[in-house]
Amino acid sequence: MRIVDEFKAFIARGNVVDLAVGVVIGAAFGKIVSSLVDGIVMPLLAMLTGGVKVDEWKLVMTPAQLDAAGKVAAQEVALRYGSVLQTTIDFLLIAFVIFLFLRAYNRLRTPKDDAPPAPAEDVLLLREIRDLLARDHKPVP
Repeated sequence: MRIVDEFKAFIARGNVVDLAVGVVIGAAFGKIVSSLVDGIVMPLLAMLTGGVKVDEWKLVMTPAQLDAAGKVAAQEVALRYGSVLQTTIDFLLIAFVIFLFLRAYNRLRTPKDDAPPAPAEDVLLLREIRDLLARDHKPVP
C-alpha cells in the first residue's frame, strides 16, 4: 500500500494538477489555432499559389508507374515538404498567439511602480543617527 499512498500524494500536489489542466487547455487551444490556419491562412496561401494546397507540395523523385490497364504498378517516390511546411506554420502561429496571450497576462499581473519604494528600516535609522550627530556636533570657533 505504500506505493498507492505515494502515488496519491504525487497526484494531489498542485504542480501535477496545474500541469494536467495546462496540457488539456493547450491541446484545445492548439485545435483552435490549427482550425484558424487550415480555414483561413492556408486557403489564402493556396489562392496565391494557384489553388494548390500547401500540404500537397512535394518534390517527385520517381513518378508513379502505370501498367497497360492504367492502374498504378509502382507508387511515386516524393519528398512531401508541404506537410512539414504546414506543420511549421501551425507551430509558429500557435507559439505567436501564446506569446501574445502571456504578454498581455504578465502586463495585467505585474503591478506598476508609480512611486519609488520606501527606504529600508535600517537606512531610516542610519539617517536619523546621522542627523542627530550633525545636530549635536557644533563647530568650534
